[in-house]
Amino acid sequence: MLNIVLFGPPGAGKGTQSTRLLEKYGLVHLSTGDILRAEINAGTVLGLTAKSLIDKGELVPDEVVIGMIDNKISASANKNGFIFDGFPRTTPQAKALDEVLQKKNTGITCMLALEVPEPELIVRLLERGKVSGRADDQDENTVINRIKVYNESTLPLKDFYKAQEKFAAIHGVGTVDAIFESLCEAIDGVKA
Repeated sequence: MLNIVLFGPPGAGKGTQSTRLLEKYGLVHLSTGDILRAEINAGTVLGLTAKSLIDKGELVPDEVVIGMIDNKISASANKNGFIFDGFPRTTPQAKALDEVLQKKNTGITCMLALEVPEPELIVRLLERGKVSGRADDQDENTVINRIKVYNESTLPLKDFYKAQEKFAAIHGVGTVDAIFESLCEAIDGVKA
């Protein structure tokens, strides 16, 4: 199985590139936001637990999210692999994901980190805010804070995958096609 953690700050291009990678490699997209919404809509026990927490304005705990990801992986066991988007975000989440995958006789193949300078991220996010209407992409202070939170809370996760020799930095500036080629080269190099 080919299991990829697609990593990068807000505005790095993960959404754009994951769509192309899914198509090329026949993978399943695992986005925690999508999984949460699907479990809630399906009325599963985990979904109802998540909904009650969200309705109170609380974060959904790691064990609930991991349970949902485990369910999604089990439901897609005959696929070529997965792209994890937005998860894991912390080292404890990465360790829990490793445990889930090990039980299924697989593991993370690589973490592909789209690296983009902060000034470029700010420009991209503000532009996306104009086009998409997303409120969190329209205010420069909010955008700067999101990048700061990523740098403080999520960026350290790359050290976890570096220690496993599964980390690949990808230059995330250039044409969409050139960045996609760099991602494919990294994946094909790991698969070889």
